[in-house]
Order: sequence, then C-alpha cells, then structure tokens
Amino acid sequence: MSELLLEVNGLKKYFPITGGVLGRKKGEVKAVDDVSFFVKKGETLGIVGESGCGKSTTGRLLMRLIESSDGTILFEDKEVTKMSKSELRKIRRDMQMVFQDPYASLNPRHTVEKILEEPLIVHGIGSKQERKKRVKEMLEVVGLSSYHARRYPHQFSGGQRQRIGIAKALMTKPKLIIADEPVSALDVSIQAQVLNLLKDIQTEFQLTYIFIAHDLGVVRHISDRAGVMYLGRLIELADCEELYENPKHPYTRALLSAVPIPDPDIKRQNFSIHGEMPSPSNPPSGCAFHTRCSECMDICTVTRPPYQEMTKGHYTACHLFSK
Repeated sequence: MSELLLEVNGLKKYFPITGGVLGRKKGEVKAVDDVSFFVKKGETLGIVGESGCGKSTTGRLLMRLIESSDGTILFEDKEVTKMSKSELRKIRRDMQMVFQDPYASLNPRHTVEKILEEPLIVHGIGSKQERKKRVKEMLEVVGLSSYHARRYPHQFSGGQRQRIGIAKALMTKPKLIIADEPVSALDVSIQAQVLNLLKDIQTEFQLTYIFIAHDLGVVRHISDRAGVMYLGRLIELADCEELYENPKHPYTRALLSAVPIPDPDIKRQNFSIHGEMPSPSNPPSGCAFHTRCSECMDICTVTRPPYQEMTKGHYTACHLFSK
C-alpha cells in the first residue's frame, strides 16, 4: 500500500437545484456519484467519458476547488477533505492542476514571469533571485526561452500557452498533476507535442498524472491505466492494454468501436448506443446505462450493479459480469 499516492473512496458531488422566489431546493444533480479508485506513484491514470459524465468535476474535487458531498480523498495517507485551509495550502504544493483552456487559466494582465513566480510567492519558496532562476529553468523545460518571461499570455499561441500552464504546475515541484483535458483545445499536431512533453517531464521529475480527456486515442497514448465514467459513475477501470483489447462494459465496447482504425483490412464488431445520455438531475434507476444498452436485462432496470474486480486489476460495474 506504500506505493499508493492517492486513494479515493465513495466520492460524491451533488449540486442542489433550487427554484422559486425563496430559492427552495427542488432536486439535485448527481455530478459525481460514488466514485472509487487509486493512483500509484509514478503512473498515469486516464479518466475518459462523454461530456457531462463528471470527469472534470472529479478532478476539481481532488484539488478541493469544489467541496465534495461525501467520500474520502487520501493523499499520501492524509485525508484531504477534512483539511483546514492552512493544511490544504501546504498539500497543494504537491498537488497541481493543468486546465483545459490555457488562456482562461493565465492572468492576462501579468507577464509570464509573474504568473510562474506566483506559486512560489504563495508558498514562500525561495528568494527573489532563486524564484527568477526557477522561472527560467521551467520555461526551458517546457520548450520556451527565457526572453518569453517578459511577454503576456495573449502574445503566445495556444500550444505555447499550454506549455506555460504546464510550467506553472511544475513550479512547486509537485508529486501529482491533474491534467483536465490539456490538449483538447489544440490542433492535432500540437497535441502530439504537448503529450510528448508531458511524458518527458514525467520521467524527468518522477511525476504522477491523472489525465482527464474525452479522446480515447490520447488516453491510450499517455496512460498506464484508464477508467471510463458514465453519468457520474466509474463503470470500468483496467490497465490500458487490457481495457482497449478486452473491454467488458457495453458502454466501453461501444466507445472503442467508434474509434477509427487506420487500416481498411481490419474488421471489427460494432456496438451501438441508442438515444442520448440521461440528465444527471434525474438519472435512471438501477444501472445508469440501461436506457441505452443493447444488452439490458430486467435486473439492470432496478438494481445498481456493484463495482467490483473481475480479474486482477480489471474493475467493472455491469450485471453481465456480477459475481
């Protein structure tokens, strides 16, 4: 267990729905609903799913950018959800986040030098000269030059801005980086450059990643293990090769069958998904996927399938494989 960096158990986030003059609660949106997983030191865990499945909310819950409704988050055996503000500030030196939109996450009024120096000032790290040296070093690590430090975010391309976002996350020498769709807003050629950069700095700085994305190809390229989310629930998790070559859950199989293969001679079975994702404010009873599943059984409509380990390291939540 000592190799575990992060352990999440029963994590939930329900957003209240209010209405009327008095703003009374009318319901709730189950954005994250009983999610459990662990992350080992030095690995990359990919989290994938459709828009609205709760993967980005999960990332923000881990950083306590939003507060959870229930569940535990253990980072190096320390309970994150119960930390005071001062304790949380200390642990955030070791937990950093890279956001989807690099321009929105960078202050447009500050130079790159000031943006990168800010985390060091907040955490009281180094003298002024040491901070400036660290800024220069991190710019070089992400493929930029020291003269870029004097520029403003609007003077960079999207790929360069994301490199600055990565440099900012590296400033405090973290152990865990949560990357929330860090390449989805970039051109394909730039995506490859940023992904390769992330892999290189992971090796150099011995980092652990949680990589959130909706692109299955990107997740396979960078991740050691991958988890699939649907309607706020984690429905399958396994080593990447196992998940992609031997998917179990009907939703996972359908997602993978939609990924194009650049070989016209390869024939594979197609798995269809019917209809649209239900509203998280009114999720289906039983299995959340049963309204769209071609293999739905009677039990699926009334009983929620247990999330359990089928084979070593391969977890799924489906009645087809319930023990």
